[in-house]
Amino acid sequence: MRFRIRPVETTFYELFSEAAAHLVEGSNLLALMLDANADRAEIGEKMREAEHQADETTHKIIKRVNSTFITPFDREDIYRLASSLDDVMDYMEECVDLINLYEIGELPNDFAAQVEVLQRATELTADAMPGLRTMKDLEEYWIEINRLENQGDRIYRRIVANLFGGSYKSLEVLKLKDIVDSLEHAIDSLESVANTVEQIAVKES
Repeated sequence: MRFRIRPVETTFYELFSEAAAHLVEGSNLLALMLDANADRAEIGEKMREAEHQADETTHKIIKRVNSTFITPFDREDIYRLASSLDDVMDYMEECVDLINLYEIGELPNDFAAQVEVLQRATELTADAMPGLRTMKDLEEYWIEINRLENQGDRIYRRIVANLFGGSYKSLEVLKLKDIVDSLEHAIDSLESVANTVEQIAVKES
């Protein structure tokens, strides 16, 4: 039987929960960008601040793992999880920034469906992070994230097909394709988070 010494301090769990909470905020800000009449410049400022706060949380995690002798689970898994969470926020911030830089008006309807998938996935991720303490009841989380990622893939393919269907000018296609690619990368990164959580849970079982 393998025995593992676990630290009493709970900072890592709290920081991962904090990081996931930033993602929920980010996805909600991104959803506001769907309204062409919204103050997108203001939303962009709020997203940059949310991304900055997420970076600060990531730095806290890295600093903590580098200064902690005994970590709650493998160091490489902590780095991987922190990096994947950070990637999600970076892609969401990129998406908001592109909408503003490209001066996009109305976004195609299917973008809303993709953002809904992203919002649901960030909420599930935030709900799952406290479960890292016990590694229990997490299987439904990564299964549902995988399902959502597959749903996101189908929506992504439909959006791309519509973009190249002849209804949009070439420059519009390029701009909108960049934006939906950022959305797709954000959802893919959420699946990477879930995959890492699954790997940690298997190791710790």
